[in-house]
Amino acid sequence: MKANGTKDHPAAYLANEGSALTVDKAFYKRIAEGGGRALVEKLTIPIRTGRAWKVPAGHVFRIVTVEGPQVGDLNIWNAHNPRERLWASRTRQLQAAHVTVFDRLWSTLPYLRPIATITADSLKDYGIDEFGGRIHDLLGTRCDPYVNRMLTGEDFDHHCHSNLVRAVAPHGLTEFDVHDVLNVFQCTGLNHADKYFMRASPAKQGDHIEFFAEIDLLCALSTCPGGDLSVALWGPDAQDPLTVCRPLGVEIHALAPKLLDGWKPPQSPPYKGAHGMKLQKPAWER
Repeated sequence: MKANGTKDHPAAYLANEGSALTVDKAFYKRIAEGGGRALVEKLTIPIRTGRAWKVPAGHVFRIVTVEGPQVGDLNIWNAHNPRERLWASRTRQLQAAHVTVFDRLWSTLPYLRPIATITADSLKDYGIDEFGGRIHDLLGTRCDPYVNRMLTGEDFDHHCHSNLVRAVAPHGLTEFDVHDVLNVFQCTGLNHADKYFMRASPAKQGDHIEFFAEIDLLCALSTCPGGDLSVALWGPDAQDPLTVCRPLGVEIHALAPKLLDGWKPPQSPPYKGAHGMKLQKPAWER
C-alpha cells in the first residue's frame, strides 16, 4: 500500500538482469565521486534567456542553482544528428515521470538508446511532498508564446520555447527541433483531478544535477521566465515573477580515462525490419 492508502501497481517496464534497462550503478557512482575530472567549460545563463553547449561522449555536465532556486527547461540532441533527441514520453515510461540518480534519458525512434545518465542530484532525497510533488519532471513541457497569446492576447518573447529557439539557432537548428523538456529543479505532480500542478522549487543556492554524456551531445537550457515558480503565473492571482527569476550555471567536466574503463557508447536496438511493409525496388533496379 502507498502512504495515501491506495493500492500500488507494478511498473509496465521492468528491468530484467542484463537487459538494456539494467544500470551499472558502480560505474556511475565512481564518476559521481568527483575524482579524476577536470573542468573544461563553465557558463552562466542569465534570467529569461537560453544557452546551448556541446558535451563530448564520456564527459559530464552539471547544472547549478548559482544564486538560489530557479527552474530550467533542458533539451538534448545527438550533436551530429539532431533527429536523435531526448524522448520525454518514452523516458517517463522506461524510467519515471520524475528522474534522479541512475535514471537515463532516452532518445527518439529509430535510435532508442540512453543518451545521458544522471550521476548526481543534490535534491535526490526530496521524495514526495504532502501534495504529491516531486523534483525534475518529464510531465510538463516548456512554456511557449503561442499558449501565452491564446490565453492572454499578448506577445511575450522570453518563454522557454523561445529561449531555446534562440539558443540553438547558431547551431543550425530551428523551432522545429525544440522538443519536450526535462524540467530541472521544478516541483510538479498531478492533483486529484489528474491536472498538472507546479509548486515553488525547493532548490537552494548551490544545488545541482549532473549528467554523464553517453554520446556526443548538444544541450540547451532555458532559465524559465517563471523563475522559481513561487508566484502564480495564471489566473486571478497572477503576478509578474521577475523578482523570483535567477540565473543558472553549467559546468562541463572531462573525466580521466581510468574512470571510463569498460564503458562504451550505447547502441540502438538492431531492428532491421520494414515495419511489415514489403518494399519494391525502384523500376531502374529491377
